[in-house]
Amino acid sequence: MSNSELALMDIATLAPLMERRQVSPVELMESQLARIDAVNPTLNAYVSLYPDAALAAAKTAEEEIAAGNYRGPLHGIPLAVKDLFQVAGMERTCGSKILAEGIANTDATSVARLRNAGAIMLGLLNLHEFAFGPTGINPIVGTALNPWDTSKVSGGSSSGSGCATSAALAMATLGSDTGGSIRIPAALCGVVGLKQTYGLASRAGIYTLCESLDHGGPLARTVRDAALVLQAIAGTDEADPSTAHARVRDYTSELDQPLAGLRIGVPQDFYFDRLHPEIESAVNAAIKVLDDLGASVEEAVLPFNREAVQGWNTMAMAEALSVHEVHLRDRGDDLSPDVNERLRLGEGLTSTDFIRARQCQAMAQREMAGVLEQTPILAMPTTVIPPVPIETGTMMVNGKEVTGWRVLGQLTRLACFTGQPAISIPCGVTEDGLPIGLQLMAGWFEEPVLLQVAHAYEQATEWHLRRPPLAN
Repeated sequence: MSNSELALMDIATLAPLMERRQVSPVELMESQLARIDAVNPTLNAYVSLYPDAALAAAKTAEEEIAAGNYRGPLHGIPLAVKDLFQVAGMERTCGSKILAEGIANTDATSVARLRNAGAIMLGLLNLHEFAFGPTGINPIVGTALNPWDTSKVSGGSSSGSGCATSAALAMATLGSDTGGSIRIPAALCGVVGLKQTYGLASRAGIYTLCESLDHGGPLARTVRDAALVLQAIAGTDEADPSTAHARVRDYTSELDQPLAGLRIGVPQDFYFDRLHPEIESAVNAAIKVLDDLGASVEEAVLPFNREAVQGWNTMAMAEALSVHEVHLRDRGDDLSPDVNERLRLGEGLTSTDFIRARQCQAMAQREMAGVLEQTPILAMPTTVIPPVPIETGTMMVNGKEVTGWRVLGQLTRLACFTGQPAISIPCGVTEDGLPIGLQLMAGWFEEPVLLQVAHAYEQATEWHLRRPPLAN
């Protein structure tokens, strides 16, 4: 195996080789840094990179493994996180020129847990400014390009996370998801993106966008790799009260279980309205695969969905404004124009609007629980359109011009509003070779069955094996 191939491997395949000392963390890191050197100048996945620190950490990992102190499958694995996470020794910017924090002294809890598992931090990844947009277009630090077509967006807000994972510029990454910001770039970049249950993993040390809706979670090349990262970051944290009732499970133990008899619901209304025709075709074909694997596929009805999405809009706009009100007042001209515009959407909201949105959230959670009693898994598209051009931000669908930032998040917001887990996995490509994502949702803390279904589909198809032109 050549050194140049190491960075292209998935974590689950590479980890046993690391444990047996057939591959060293230093060899792997050298391969990873060489790929970043060669490809990142084109893609702009990283806002900041720390190669010397990463190589030093790899040497330490090599010594630890040689001494018999192997920590597990993430030991010596190069990872990167969205420039929203606090990482000791690195400077967070949130993709903005407004923030000036300097070098951090401490890690976000999830980063600390990854380091405890032996993972090595490469640097901080690009994003839609302050994580407030679904396209990833960022005029401040430059836009992370889609490795399948560099004229297209990577999706937001975790654009660099999707781009880096797809182009093998990190073996897995962390992003954040408030309304779809892990799953959208995963779908548009052809990788796996997991938003776990709200409160399963700590948000401490992640720059807040919307306290009630924020999640930090993994993007990876395979479902198993995503499960390995989730295993490392999941659990209670005194610094994040939302994790007080976290229920941690073994996220790889059920991956290979058959789907025989499992009921999967497909909500046709809203989720299949006005889809790009190639996405509709690919997602329907993916659902047929789940049926062929033994699952019982039936229609599911989510009558609360439109009201829930409107409730998400109210909560997200109100909470984002509360975080950035001073930025908007004092330095609004320094914000990206679209972020400025979106923040101002919260200005006309009242406390009554917010309370009603919270009441709507409780209603949606109750009704969703009833739906999941009948069909424990829901299946639908991740996005209504494929990646839009960076230059225009729009595309034609069925003869109508569609604006990317308006529609890219419309199918992903519900899971953030209810707090239930959701995953996007590759399920096809368009005629132009652009990735398409299948979205699956499950009940609260039911990540094992969610990952089981995603893994079964992944192993029955070959979409996860395809690499974009800039990842070969």
